[in-house]
Amino acid sequence: MRHINIKNSLTALSLVFVSSVYAQEEFIRISTDQTDLILKTAPNKRLYQAYLGERLINDSDINELPHYIARPGSDGSVTPRGWEVYPVSGGEDFFDPAFGITHNDGNMTSYLYYRSHEVNDIDDNVRETIIKMADDKYPLDITLHYMTFAKENIIKSWTEISHGEKKTVTLNQYASSMLYFESPKYVLHEYSSDHSQEAKLQTQELKFGKKVVDTKLGSRAAMFTHPFFQLGFTDEVTENHGKVLFGTLGWTGNFRFTFEVDNVNNLRVISGINPYASNYELKPGEVFTTPEFIFTLGYNGIGQASRDIHDWARKYQLKDGMGDRRTLLNNWEATGMDFDEKILGEWMVEAKNLGVDMFLLDDGWFANKYPRNDDKAGLGDWEPNREKLPNGIPGLVDAAKKAGIEFGLWVEPEMVNPKSELFEKHPDWAIRQPNRDTYYYRDQLVLDLSNPKVQDYAFGVVDKILSENPDLTYLKWDCNSPITNIYSPYLKNKQNNLYVDHVRGIYNILKRVTDKYPDVEIMMCSGGGARCDYEGLKYFGEFWCSDNTDPVDRLFIQWNFSQYFPIKAMAAHVTSWNKDASIKFRTDVAMMCKLGFDISLKELTADEQQFCAEAVANFKRLKPVILEGDFYRLVSPYDGNHTAVMHVTKDQNKATLMAYDIFPGFKEKLYPVKLQGLDPARRYRVKEINLMPGTESVLPENNKVYSGDYLMKVGLDAFSATRMNSKVIEITVE
Repeated sequence: MRHINIKNSLTALSLVFVSSVYAQEEFIRISTDQTDLILKTAPNKRLYQAYLGERLINDSDINELPHYIARPGSDGSVTPRGWEVYPVSGGEDFFDPAFGITHNDGNMTSYLYYRSHEVNDIDDNVRETIIKMADDKYPLDITLHYMTFAKENIIKSWTEISHGEKKTVTLNQYASSMLYFESPKYVLHEYSSDHSQEAKLQTQELKFGKKVVDTKLGSRAAMFTHPFFQLGFTDEVTENHGKVLFGTLGWTGNFRFTFEVDNVNNLRVISGINPYASNYELKPGEVFTTPEFIFTLGYNGIGQASRDIHDWARKYQLKDGMGDRRTLLNNWEATGMDFDEKILGEWMVEAKNLGVDMFLLDDGWFANKYPRNDDKAGLGDWEPNREKLPNGIPGLVDAAKKAGIEFGLWVEPEMVNPKSELFEKHPDWAIRQPNRDTYYYRDQLVLDLSNPKVQDYAFGVVDKILSENPDLTYLKWDCNSPITNIYSPYLKNKQNNLYVDHVRGIYNILKRVTDKYPDVEIMMCSGGGARCDYEGLKYFGEFWCSDNTDPVDRLFIQWNFSQYFPIKAMAAHVTSWNKDASIKFRTDVAMMCKLGFDISLKELTADEQQFCAEAVANFKRLKPVILEGDFYRLVSPYDGNHTAVMHVTKDQNKATLMAYDIFPGFKEKLYPVKLQGLDPARRYRVKEINLMPGTESVLPENNKVYSGDYLMKVGLDAFSATRMNSKVIEITVE
């Protein structure tokens, strides 16, 4: 790491300091290759946002930016007021603040003044800006962090809060970021959710007042609302046109986005932990670090902004983001908890015949005093059930080896059933009210991970499994309950810290697991897609988008999740949901993402089994395209009865086109699918794959060669009039 001091100098770095014409005023420039975020101090040494938008070509133009918004007072004086970068409650700002505090003396007001800043040039692409701010009346220190990823056009921001008062202070607001915008129009795209109904798109124009998107569930926090949004600044933002802000918070707990349009149509966007029931008590000398708010401004529509996030995530955020992913066969949809060693051995043979890399054993394998035969008992007792598995997990790992595949296992170490030995021994380890009737969500409770002893227990569960079974290569880590009965026996009179410290406890466990077992793949699952954030994905290589595996529903779910997450982070399985859809259609839909199976091959015909095996082989051959390539959403399922997507390698040598006919209308006119991302000057062979045995392609252009220019301007006749029909087309440069 190279440390560069930029005070009192003008540099060509992405972060520069420019002396203003006002005494002791300073500009701070935070840049990617495409975007400038420029901050400035006013004469009163408060810090303001001067500009956020497309990168300015000329450094000298920074001097022309407004230094602050001057508001004349009744006595003729001029007071600097405006878009303060981190406004505090109790001052002269009339709208929602980023920060609120109660000092030792009961005072609820602070003013933050700029002290200094520096830049760390981490490498040729990544730079971090650190801005020190402080109150002039109280020993309160705020450090703002901005990290830029130049090529990917991504900015991360977070805040550190500390104080030197004699006693604990109370933080009642502690945002990660506040951004300001000035535009005639603001159109918000948000994503609501419920079990099996994840990532449902909602769109509305923002007018005067506040729009709040938040969650209060604690754990399984994204069950109703996902921690990401889009904000358009024109009448219509499409995949390829318009200016758009993508924002997401890296926090596996309660989050809140506040969008407030003021009286003159300026917009402020505040992002961070939801302070609901979380007036955090911070001791002297402790540092409160907020989650990372991650954002990009796209100037050419949703698609490019999406691909920028994908590139950034694979390279910098996603666990093993540049590594491989295993295909698998899971038993859950077919067997539930009704299985034994013999049945599982047969599944391993099926997995081998299918050609996948691994067999994944799901829920129901553990607990003896209270056997895990349904979801009402056993959580917390992580010993293999002797009746089902007399040879334990080692026996299953050995059986998988003999079958020639790898082995993975389902766990839910954050939860406990009241009907368990763990709860009998440690009832104080569960979050629950001490003096009220207990409400059970799915007959389980959330363990109190604010308690270090409980963290040690949860880590010990996973550590024991992995240390005793070093050849176990994959964990499906589930989280099926939000926090109910809100009370921590451990925190006692500091209950307001529970929601925050619980999530920090989760991260402590996950960090210990991944530090000790870096090569074990872990899937983030939470009753489907109720966990899908970028802090969690530092520890998980993928997440389970939804328990809903109906291929028609999945087309919409995967379309929306793909806007924020790279394809290799999105797990999709072929199941028996919607048997009206062919096994080809179900498989082709799952092949859009990281392919897996959750179906017994015995229920398939010989031709269907052969098709699935060939599809697995095609997917494994095309993983560099599907999992590493640029992703293009070509035709939206929201716009009609068809949808299509593409994956294109970075060198433009290879691509896949996946086209899906959902429910075409009678004699509906079909339009060609115009491709994207190819080299217009090169020529490409078009070949349909994933064909059922004994059938031939009906694609008119099959096995012909076209220029990239032709394919992108004229397109392919990839759609049909057949309901729930699909085509997977391989495109290879000649």
